[in-house]
Amino acid sequence: MEVQNKATSITLFSLKTRQMRAFHMSWFSFFLCFFAWFGIAPLMAVVREELSLTKAQIGNTIIASVAITIVARLFIGWLCDRIGPRLSYTILLMCGSIPVMCIGLSTSYETFLLFRLGIGVIGASFVITQYHTSVMFAPNCVGTANATSAGWGNLGGGVTQMVMPLVFGVFLALGYSDAVGWRGAMVVAGAVCFLTGIAYFFLTTDLPNGNFKELREKGQLPSVAKNKGAFLSAVKDHRVWALFLIYAACFGIELTINNIAALYYMDYFDLGIKTAGLVAGLFGLMNIFARTLGGFISDKFVQRGGLRGRVKWLFIALAIEGVALMFFSQMRVLALAIPSMIVFSLFVQMSEGATYSIVPFINKRALGAVAGIVGAGGNMGAVAAGFLMRSEAITYPQALLILGVLVLGCSSLTLLVRFDRETEETVAREHAVAMAKRRETMADRPPLTELIPGLKHVRPMDALRIYLGIALVLKGIYFITNMSELELTLGAGMGQGQTMIAWSVVFAHIVGGASLALGFVSRVAAGANAVILAGAVVVHLIGTADSSLLGGNLSFQFTFFVFFSLLLLVWRGSGPLSLDHLMRLDEDREPDLFGKA
Repeated sequence: MEVQNKATSITLFSLKTRQMRAFHMSWFSFFLCFFAWFGIAPLMAVVREELSLTKAQIGNTIIASVAITIVARLFIGWLCDRIGPRLSYTILLMCGSIPVMCIGLSTSYETFLLFRLGIGVIGASFVITQYHTSVMFAPNCVGTANATSAGWGNLGGGVTQMVMPLVFGVFLALGYSDAVGWRGAMVVAGAVCFLTGIAYFFLTTDLPNGNFKELREKGQLPSVAKNKGAFLSAVKDHRVWALFLIYAACFGIELTINNIAALYYMDYFDLGIKTAGLVAGLFGLMNIFARTLGGFISDKFVQRGGLRGRVKWLFIALAIEGVALMFFSQMRVLALAIPSMIVFSLFVQMSEGATYSIVPFINKRALGAVAGIVGAGGNMGAVAAGFLMRSEAITYPQALLILGVLVLGCSSLTLLVRFDRETEETVAREHAVAMAKRRETMADRPPLTELIPGLKHVRPMDALRIYLGIALVLKGIYFITNMSELELTLGAGMGQGQTMIAWSVVFAHIVGGASLALGFVSRVAAGANAVILAGAVVVHLIGTADSSLLGGNLSFQFTFFVFFSLLLLVWRGSGPLSLDHLMRLDEDREPDLFGKA
């Protein structure tokens, strides 16, 4: 299927075009689905107590939540090829919200398992997200578009670890019991999914030129009959199954960690439910930029090495993921476990982005089928890992070590993903056309330096941004290991608000700091942290019992300096040594102070 008028660039802060509306609606819908899909995970300690679940039973519910998604993803890929992503997403969101809300009816292990099985269907939303961005963006940026939409959607797996305990806490604050609290929290998640399904129908189109039905009536799109056999051709392609196993080794691992992370930190590091949820959430929160980075690097590799360059990058990312997972499994000190988990998380998600930067080029005629089969591989990996996790004879650290070795082994499967010369040449021509079109539209923009050459042109603000980013990440990790100190600093009597503010501080510092260090959406990251620092400045001015939001050993002058530096970053944005400039997300130019052209 050849699609016309694909976007050759990502105008991130725009909703004017059909391509960008599809981009934003697809990642947001996937975010909500992921949020609801794993919404029960951070509350499992409460559910375990109420329903008296054993480790094996918890393992069975984890397996159920991802097993059904295998079938759902295969079906939804086939459905996208026939009715288009717009109707597919609308149906999935509205129907999938029902088991999310109905899980509150569970009163036993059997009913809980049944509803957890039903909730897994919404995990198929990933396939639609990847399909929709694949048909909306040209070869020069499709890797970045796919990775970003999926990454920001996967972010729901991290946010739900933080937010669901808060929603649960709100119900408790209103006087409801624990049993009502976790049920009510799931009803809220399901209701939002249902409403988003309606919005998707009205705000998007299937393709840049319109919807499947209209285009088929005009003869601009092959009929369903002419596309018959596309699914079978995808099934017969060994490259599809190689990517199936590769995706099992990255997304399957992410699903597994999302399911067990909170319990892992509670059982092995003696953290409370709120703090464990916060730490576990950091794994998913790296999706803000990590998966995007994987797709973006793949788009850079293709400029030098063609499709083989994309495959080479996938091998590198997957191999490092396996090694990082093995290191994480051996960490026994919280201060070391958190940063090692973050590094592991980065490469898990970059591997996912690298995988789906290759998917659009395997079989254009059966794009939905390929996306569905590969996506199902992620869930197959989670099911296999779930059986390992449920074993009473193997501890979680031992299971993670085994998984790390298997991931490293799966990196060799990239050798099976090859493209013939004709496909390489066709994609090279399409890439050249897309780049020419992009240069045309960006003709009034000055040329951008590459990342390494940009080092000799680095601006002082770039150096300051990188330093502040790293410092904020380290401070966020410090807060996690000293959450009680941070909450005491905020003062008593704030109730649930105290926890929400504390978590906001950690979220802004770690995720915003990492974004600043990389120079990705720098203004947003700096602005979020500036708000936190503004609160710190106020605390310094009015005084607190013992310390400040930046720690008792730091002075007011330093607090205000960091705050002022962040404001400068909001004003000026990133320099050439940043992802913002490389991805052309930063639209501002340097002012000509001397009036020269």
